[in-house]
Amino acid sequence: YSFDNIILYIILDKYYVLCYDIINKTKEGSPMSEKKTNAVNEVLCLPMADQCDRDLASLIKQDGKATLVMIDLDSFMQVNNNYGHEEGDRVLITTGEYLKAALPKDAALYRYGGDQFAVLFPAGYEKEDVFLVMERVRAGYDCPLPNGKQTLSVGIASSPEDGELPGEIVRKADAAMVRAKLNGYNRVCLAREEKMVVK
Repeated sequence: YSFDNIILYIILDKYYVLCYDIINKTKEGSPMSEKKTNAVNEVLCLPMADQCDRDLASLIKQDGKATLVMIDLDSFMQVNNNYGHEEGDRVLITTGEYLKAALPKDAALYRYGGDQFAVLFPAGYEKEDVFLVMERVRAGYDCPLPNGKQTLSVGIASSPEDGELPGEIVRKADAAMVRAKLNGYNRVCLAREEKMVVK
């Protein structure tokens, strides 16, 4: 990389993190804790953000390596606003059930926030493997809406490549997910811009 490219990368990284902070501050609530429950949680029975953060820290401490995926439903607020919260709950449940079936058995799925899911992949997965898995999951997602289809934006970050602290990995996976939205929604982005070929 040239010096100019390195500077550009640093600027873009700061920009996407800033966008991540702004978007998260405007969303309703904070990452979902184990104390919060609703109809969607009762149906899906998924562990939530608290457990995800603990499991991520444990994987990094134990194996020195882990990959975190953040999945966010695109323009989900419009689903609730246009079609009502019952339709919103249906979309969340449909999405959660699809992810349960589509993800590898050794990947752990969490409900991380109102319309956000997280996935932890253990040390045996390279980041490139996770990208291909999530691209397949994204492409196979089919959740009809009364006027169109729901789509997903996905961000991926790995330790130690993208950071060694669990909080840093969470922030970078979220920022990559925001970049997927800023680049047009319905895509998978890595914490570091790399050329990935979908097989």
